[in-house]
Amino acid sequence: MSYLNFDKTRLINLSYSLNRELIRSNRAGSYACTTIIASNTRKYHGLLVCPLEYLDGGHHVLLSGLHETVIQHDQAFNLGIHKYAGDYYNPKGHKYLRDFETDPIPRLVYRVGGVVLAREWLLAQNEESILIRYTLLDAHSPTQLRLRPYLAFRNIHSLSKGNMDVITKTQKIKKGIKTRMYMGYPLLNMQMSKDAEFVAGPDWNYNVEYIQEQKRGYGYKEDLYMPGYFEFPLKKGESVVFSASTRELEPAALKRKFQGEIKKRIPRNTFHNCLLNSAQQFFIRKEKKTEILAGFPWHGRIMRDTFASLPGLAIATGDIKIFKAVLDSSLPELLRTMRTAPGGEAEGSRMGADEPLWFMWALQQYAHQTGDRALVWKTYGRKVKELLGMVRKGIGDIITMHDNGLLFCGEQNVPRTWMNCVAGGLPVTPRSGYVVEINALWFNAVRFALKLAEAGDDKAFVSRWKDIPPIAAESFVRMFWDEERGYLADYVRDEKADWSVRPNQVLAASVPYSPLDDEKKNRLLEIVESELLTPKGLRTLAPKNPLYKGIYGGDQETRDAAAHQGTVYPWLLGHWADAYLRLHKKSGAEIVKRLFAGFEEDMQVHGVGSISELYDGDPPHYPDGALSYAWNVAELLRMEQLILYYQTV
Repeated sequence: MSYLNFDKTRLINLSYSLNRELIRSNRAGSYACTTIIASNTRKYHGLLVCPLEYLDGGHHVLLSGLHETVIQHDQAFNLGIHKYAGDYYNPKGHKYLRDFETDPIPRLVYRVGGVVLAREWLLAQNEESILIRYTLLDAHSPTQLRLRPYLAFRNIHSLSKGNMDVITKTQKIKKGIKTRMYMGYPLLNMQMSKDAEFVAGPDWNYNVEYIQEQKRGYGYKEDLYMPGYFEFPLKKGESVVFSASTRELEPAALKRKFQGEIKKRIPRNTFHNCLLNSAQQFFIRKEKKTEILAGFPWHGRIMRDTFASLPGLAIATGDIKIFKAVLDSSLPELLRTMRTAPGGEAEGSRMGADEPLWFMWALQQYAHQTGDRALVWKTYGRKVKELLGMVRKGIGDIITMHDNGLLFCGEQNVPRTWMNCVAGGLPVTPRSGYVVEINALWFNAVRFALKLAEAGDDKAFVSRWKDIPPIAAESFVRMFWDEERGYLADYVRDEKADWSVRPNQVLAASVPYSPLDDEKKNRLLEIVESELLTPKGLRTLAPKNPLYKGIYGGDQETRDAAAHQGTVYPWLLGHWADAYLRLHKKSGAEIVKRLFAGFEEDMQVHGVGSISELYDGDPPHYPDGALSYAWNVAELLRMEQLILYYQTV
């Protein structure tokens, strides 16, 4: 029995199956995403979604779907499924479903009378190609299979509409065709591993509806283009592979290619292996760069998320090589962004105040893993000095160091922390001035840099920076700590402190070099545990606060208003666990282990085999947001590593 099990009797129940989605990606940056019954419920769904940097820098849906029709005795049985107005589904291919499994790859089994057909799919690891294998497991009379591709050729954030500009021409290639809907797009090569007749019949399928987009308050009706269909006979026991790719493939090699790709997969047979699989999907390689996507299906690259998730995605999985590849690809971009930020140029305008500090935290995890601080300073010391120097001097109004050794975020109406949602043009959680986690990360960064410089015998750097940590530590406690409350203010501006109980203060207890003593750490963790800790992570605001919103849902503005006002984020749990285990060591490992294990049940809901972006603040803490989120997966893997370490010390 597969580790990821689904109730076979409920596959035909749309309320069950349409809420379970799959995401698969590859190193080329492409992804395939749909529900477990292959019915698209989002504009972000598609079987081949590719990054097209030269168009607009975003991902584009090329192949939206592929519908199968089984033909026997001149009777056609459609296995596809689309939703239309009035909760009307046509065709209703889900009624033929008998089984679904996803290890090592997604596999659907249909039964139509005496016909039993299996459908498996995967993305090629390093190219923009999807391979779909059909196997006729049983049949008692001659059987034909018809495949009808549905094309979109549009950015993932938009919708396709029927028009007269579409290119209807198709060109024959080896055992298939190539076509594209519009000039400027790559040609989509659709090929078979056996001879198949392609019947041209350009047409539009109008007003397909995406229920998840409708719930989210977006446009949700799309017109999909159909260039025609492929048809071929299929014998009992025979397998045929269909490919859709941005380059022409060799049809004779498709079966071998499909089997070879399967062998590269880590089996999803344990919770740990599901996390490993998910972790690998965030890495993309472009030319000589290795980068991290923040989440699927709609998040792009975010510098903060890159550095904050890198240790969990790479070090905790034992892949130091890819860690360094990402670090070396991202650091020049970070420094360039910091240099341009004061001028308000495009890159700098998006800069997060904490991005250079998360870089330092990631480098710190790398130095700890390698155990060679002198080499780390030799390799990165010059860049570290430039980075810290810019922060100390000040990067426009984004961030600067004051005489008290603390960092100050000057802008009031531009969100520069990770709580960056905007509604009505203003930050939902306006956090400017002295911000607690930014200053905790800053103190940690300077202390860490000094340790590196000492190991590298850089006396000039040590002399210039050694007086800052003691000043900053004293200022931090005076600025943020309240002895009576027993926790840290979230931010302080104009001598006014925000005493909302939020999780950001946990960073002050989890960083390796903290400005707090153990007593203060313990007290603030008790508050966090009492008011913010849930089985799925930490709430972003305590329920006692009148601004608390326990349910994440509705249109964009409603969701943004809730995103950091009570919504739960799993990545915060990793830092809570780090701080908790530093204090309690082995005696705390069992509690952290139980929290970690609680995510195993999520492997079969929402984003199957991965961890969702966020959860409701109120029980039962339903998952929502992106189906697979790098920062969350990373911190769970790091949390697992911490558990193993503290169980043995």
